Amino acid sequence: MLIKEITKPIEPQLKEFNSFFKKMMKSDVSLLNLIISYLTRKRGKQIRPAMVLLSAQLCGEMSDRTYAGASMVELLHTATLIHDDVVDESKERRGMASVNAIWNNKIAVLIGDYLLAKGLLTAIDNSEFDFLKATSHAVRRMSEGELLQIQKSKDYNIDESTYFRIISDKTASLMAACCEIGAISATDNPELHKNMKDYGELIGMAFQIQDDIFDYEGNSGTIGKPVGNDLKEKKITLPLIYSLSNVSRKQTKEILSLLKSKKIKKDEIKKIVTFVKENGGIEYSRDKAKEFSTKAVDKLNIFKDSPAKKSLTVLTDFVIDRNL
Repeated sequence: MLIKEITKPIEPQLKEFNSFFKKMMKSDVSLLNLIISYLTRKRGKQIRPAMVLLSAQLCGEMSDRTYAGASMVELLHTATLIHDDVVDESKERRGMASVNAIWNNKIAVLIGDYLLAKGLLTAIDNSEFDFLKATSHAVRRMSEGELLQIQKSKDYNIDESTYFRIISDKTASLMAACCEIGAISATDNPELHKNMKDYGELIGMAFQIQDDIFDYEGNSGTIGKPVGNDLKEKKITLPLIYSLSNVSRKQTKEILSLLKSKKIKKDEIKKIVTFVKENGGIEYSRDKAKEFSTKAVDKLNIFKDSPAKKSLTVLTDFVIDRNL
């Protein structure tokens, strides 16, 4: 399944968005333009701006408001990725060296701040205060989720409900904002706004669970992060949480002791990965991702059949089947 099939109904509009996005990213600071040129060289699958455009098409007609909204979320998403790489000390992003690896942490933080400010100004300059409200809520939730994960990871004490709260804030909040903004740009109907926001939240949950599964069985060339990266960063995610809940206290203590070591070794990562696979962590997590995906599709039931609805339905499958 290719993302190009999903974005087919909005192919011309996605090209228009890319043109709109590149123009608004230009600056008279040469270093800034150099880094932005590097960032736009490999921008991933553009799932989030596509979600804005598809949501708008589903709810009504796309307009310049839609492009402005899509630009906002793309700027915000890019900013958070850059900041995440600094926080996590990551040297690679999507198979390429991260901004902080090529330049330095200070420049990476400033670039992230610039992109965030640029996104907020896009809303203010266009008097799109509903967009601003949606993205501001997402930024707040993303920060809270990140801090909660740091807090719980230090204690090595994350249960399933805490995990779901973390990924809801860290990942699903932005996807919810994407779909809500797309709907707002195309209709004044608050019921449709709410349905699309809920759809985005649910698909975001499925997306992040699948991303966490990749840490145990993925490929760094396709998913853009090294396998075992979460374990190196002491992040306890659903596959491990479930596996630990199914074994003795002694086994739990043994696995957690590997994570608590100052620097986890490759053979220790391999041991944890094997442990998760043998104790049903992958299968359980995949079932949970499908559960959220199914609930997301249900949110589309109030809409008439259309190419946009079909694409958003297929997207729910894509987020859990991608690169597998």
